[in-house]
Parts: sequence; structure tokens; C-alpha cells
Amino acid sequence: MDFLVEFEINVPDGTPEVERTAREDAESAAAAKLVAQGHLIRLWKRHVAPGASRPIGLYRAESKAEMDDLLRALPLSEWMRITVTSLEPHPNDPAAEPPVSGHRQGGGPSRDVPEPRLTKVYSLQATLGPPLEVGETARGHRRIVPLTGGTFSGPELSGSLVPAASADWQIILADGTALGDIRYLLRTDRGDLLYVRSRSIRHGSPEVLARLARGEDVDPGEYTFRTSTRIETAAPDLDWLNKGIFISVAGRQAAGVIYETYLVE
Repeated sequence: MDFLVEFEINVPDGTPEVERTAREDAESAAAAKLVAQGHLIRLWKRHVAPGASRPIGLYRAESKAEMDDLLRALPLSEWMRITVTSLEPHPNDPAAEPPVSGHRQGGGPSRDVPEPRLTKVYSLQATLGPPLEVGETARGHRRIVPLTGGTFSGPELSGSLVPAASADWQIILADGTALGDIRYLLRTDRGDLLYVRSRSIRHGSPEVLARLARGEDVDPGEYTFRTSTRIETAAPDLDWLNKGIFISVAGRQAAGVIYETYLVE
């Protein structure tokens, strides 16, 4: 769902400048994280008086409740009056996908194809065990990172990760880029098993990759971590997973990893 969000910021009188600056810096970092997670789409300034403006943004969330939770978590939330308006598609929207016709105006066959859309499937928060360093191989530095547990949830699926069948087989290139072959098993709350295999790439500046290598908790907006994913299951009513193409936006944490997985439609 898309939401139009209007902010009116009022800093309490007597607030120390150092506190104001710290909160504004934290707000900028939080906005970057929302962008990386796909929640913050656009942000503008709305001029309300000479020299004064108010932010207005286009946001995306699964529901109004999730949108409210995201806004309450903003560092400046207690200083802000926030107005949230739910948005629905309009049939005359010029950015909407036009109807696909069988022929062009000139009579020839249409070559238009629909633009892809992303639908959230689940968010997996996995814990990691100590990496197994295989060492330098012909392909690069080989490392195996066990996925030791975790839970996932989404609009239609939720459950836990099966640790004994889950790991990330990585190749680390000379510049610090990590190429992953991620394989893990999920068990839904009703007992269905999902075998997930992802090919991933994680790259960024040398400074950021060094911080990740030291095990620091780095904001996912500071680097790129993406995967292409396929899912297999024997559950008849989840057969749509077998036929889907998925991508994930991921983030490495000090002791874990987050995979936000989307169906490409």
C-alpha cells in the first residue's frame, strides 16, 4: 500500500543544539534505512511560509498499522505532527501500466511487455554461526557461514529456519566483494518445508566492507547486498512458490542477517 505522509516538525523550546543535531543525524540515517527497505519512495519539501518548509513523502508498507509503526520509530517522531493518507490507484494515472493491445496503431504486432512489480513474500531474520574458512581456492577465498536459526514472516507465510540444512557458501574476491551461494530450509508454522536457494552479491566501499569484516553492525544503506532466489516446496497450495522468480534485499548484522524477499510479477 502507498501512503502520502506529511510532517510538521516542532522542536521544543530550550532543546540543546547538540541534542537537536544528534536527532537530525539519526533521522537522516533512519530515512536511508527506510529507502533501503523499500518503504520510503520519494521525499519533498513543501514551502508553507518564507524561509519555512515542511517535509512530505511517498511511503510504502504492507498495511496502515505497519506504516504507523515505522513512523513511530523515527528519531524525531515525538517532535512531529504526522498526517498519513492512504493512496489508491487512479484509472487515469499517467504512470499506470497501459492496457496491452494485440496490435499497434500501424497494424503490426505489439512488442510491449508489462513492467515487473514486486510483492513482499517474507522477511527472514537469521542468526549466524562462526564462519568456516576453507581458504584460498582457484575461485577466490572460500568461506562457509552456517545459518544457525531464525524466524520468517510475511502476508501469507511464517515459520522458522531449519539450522541443520542452512548455510551460505561464499567466495570473497580481492576487493572484498562477497559472492554467495545461500541455501536454507524453512519450516512454515503448519509444517510445510521450503527449500530456498539464492545467488547473492555484496559489495561496497573498502571502508564499509572492512567494518563488515570486523563484525560491526553497519547500516544496510551503506552497501549493496542483493540476491536472486528460487524456492521449492511439495505443499500443493504453495505450488506458486515453485513457479516464481524472487529477489531479496539483504542486510548483514553483527550476529545475523536479514533477507527481505519479493516475488517478481
